Amino acid sequence: MNPSRKTFLLVCCILAFGTLVLYWPVTSHPFIIFDDDEYVSSNPHVTTGLSWNNFVWAFTTTESANWHPLTWLSHQLDCTMFGLDAGGHHLVNVLLHAANALLVFLLLRGTTGSLWRSAVVAALFAWHPLRVESVAWASERKDVLCAFFFLLALLFYSRFVLAKTTEEGQGAVNRPASLFTRRSFRFFWLAWLMFALALLSKPMAVTLPFVLLLLDVWPLNRLTNSGFRFQVFGKLIAEKLPFFLLTFASCAATFIAQRGGGAVSPVEFSSRLANVPVTYARYISKTFWPADLSIVYPYVYDWPWLMIGGAVFMVAALAVLGVMMLRTRAWLAVGWFWYLGTLVPAIGLVQVGAQSMADRYTYLPIIGFLIVVVWGVAEVFARHPRGKVICTVLAAIALIGCVLVTPRQLTHWRSSVALFRHALDVTPNNYVAANVLGKAYEMQGEGAYALVLYRSAVETEPRFAQSQFNYGMMLLAFGDRPQALEHLQAAAVLDPHDANVQFNLGVFFSQQQSWTNAVRCFENALIARPDFSRAQRQLEELRAGHPEVR
Repeated sequence: MNPSRKTFLLVCCILAFGTLVLYWPVTSHPFIIFDDDEYVSSNPHVTTGLSWNNFVWAFTTTESANWHPLTWLSHQLDCTMFGLDAGGHHLVNVLLHAANALLVFLLLRGTTGSLWRSAVVAALFAWHPLRVESVAWASERKDVLCAFFFLLALLFYSRFVLAKTTEEGQGAVNRPASLFTRRSFRFFWLAWLMFALALLSKPMAVTLPFVLLLLDVWPLNRLTNSGFRFQVFGKLIAEKLPFFLLTFASCAATFIAQRGGGAVSPVEFSSRLANVPVTYARYISKTFWPADLSIVYPYVYDWPWLMIGGAVFMVAALAVLGVMMLRTRAWLAVGWFWYLGTLVPAIGLVQVGAQSMADRYTYLPIIGFLIVVVWGVAEVFARHPRGKVICTVLAAIALIGCVLVTPRQLTHWRSSVALFRHALDVTPNNYVAANVLGKAYEMQGEGAYALVLYRSAVETEPRFAQSQFNYGMMLLAFGDRPQALEHLQAAAVLDPHDANVQFNLGVFFSQQQSWTNAVRCFENALIARPDFSRAQRQLEELRAGHPEVR
């Protein structure tokens, strides 16, 4: 075996086993009470494992305000293999993440020819503390699963280009040719299939056709060196029409699912627009200095204008610089636009949920930014007499920092209480964390602590339906019925699509013998969730016992 092959295999082993060892502690962690119950532990379509009925449900449901059947099937498979042993579910996430680290390395090594730069990008991607959320959270299976197929699609696409080049001669790399050439045809449609599987795992993969165009620019170099030519670029776009068709279909399905599930937040467009550049900048800040990481960052409605202006300048300046240096350092433009573009579905232009940003959203986009950083540092010190030594030291410092900080971040995921207590410690006015921490204490039988946290969440953000609902239910448990009704009704108005809110409000009205209101709430619960058997049973009993409310 030649030395270069030994080095290549050694890097692969370090990436794979280093990632497994680093994230292994999560295999002893339990499920958390934030989404894990909805996705796994309390979902009867998942806990019963793989079956024909559950298979059909996975492809027809828009539960959790998303359509991602492959993710549901993967959770069902986990329950078939491990039951509700959370360690097994977490282990699958770790294995997928290790595989993704290898795919990043193989993609960059195979297309750029640079072993060590590719290795550093892959290691930083795999071991950075921002990856913890996607790996340690069972509900974020969709992240690592989607990325697995996304990266496979890029790998097959690069093989398509290289195979076509071999078949048609070296000059063919600049000419999009027939997709029906024997070998290249096979790789092209394998890439298309992997893209379809990525979309079935998480719709954030919709940006893949644009990433393919970026790869055409660099490192595949499918545009001529004489300058940008619209004719060639137009042919490259036409070549990817099968990918764009999948993108449009997935966007439509996702919007329908999220709109129908009430997940699209009615935040004013001006606030959403201001949040975009700031969020881009915040992700970069946390990449360089991963402090105060939180499972949820509450939405900020009014950023200082100086911060907005600075963020806009940074985003625009790097974009302009990348375009200006396209002929000599195309990696700058490709890496930066990879980062900007793949974050678009989650950047907040269409606001989903109560968070302003999330660590998990950086899972794929950060690869582009890491390309900019690693290739940029290598270029800066390329002509320095000790350039290789300096680059090696800087890479070692960055990787050692990741290896030291990531295990510490993992410890916060050891329980729901630890995770959301940490979120409250590092983020001000975090009403979402206060609400979930209250729920964790409530489940432990510590109602007084839960009541205080629910009250704090409602006072911080009265427009958050879930804390209004939890506060109302806890007030009901403490016997304060008038206040309880006030907050339960507020929750029902804020989120009319929440079947649990409507159901519990119906139970409250039944206890108060307000039959008409109870019937209306149970009907609303069934509209939001047609298979809600408890609501159906309560409604039938009410109608049978009180014919006057029919």
